[in-house]
Amino acid sequence: MKLSHTSLFAVTFLASVVCALAVPVATAAQNGTIDKRVDHTGRATFFNTEGVVGVCGHKDQDSDHIVAVSPQHFGNGGNCEQWVRITANGQSHFGQTRDVCPGCGIDSLDLSTSLFEEFMPLDVGFFEMTWHFMPKGFTP
Repeated sequence: MKLSHTSLFAVTFLASVVCALAVPVATAAQNGTIDKRVDHTGRATFFNTEGVVGVCGHKDQDSDHIVAVSPQHFGNGGNCEQWVRITANGQSHFGQTRDVCPGCGIDSLDLSTSLFEEFMPLDVGFFEMTWHFMPKGFTP
C-alpha cells in the first residue's frame, strides 16, 4: 500500500496523539503539590497566634491574618506562605498559610483570631466556609 505525503503526515499525527493520550499523567497529589484552584468546603475555627512560631518558622501576632491547614494540605511544607481566599456569609478575606492544624478535618482551617473576627465574633466558635489556595506569588 502506497501512502501519499499528506496521508503519511495524517497517520503520523494521529499516532502521536494516541501515544500522548496513552501516557499516564501524574496528578497534583502524586507530585506532592496541591491544585490551587480547587474549592474546599469545611469548618473554620480559631487559634491564638500571638508570639507562637508556626511550622513555617515565623513568629506571628494575633493581628496577622494567619491560616493553619490540615496535614493533608500542608504536605511537605510547599504551601508555607501560600495565600488562601476564605469565603463565608457573603464575605471573602485572605489569610496566609503559616502553620499546620493537626486536629482539623481535611478541608477545615484554623484561623488567627483577627481573621476569624473578620467573619464572626470569637464566641461563635466556628463557622462553615469555602476556601482555595491562591496562585503562587499572589499577594492581597
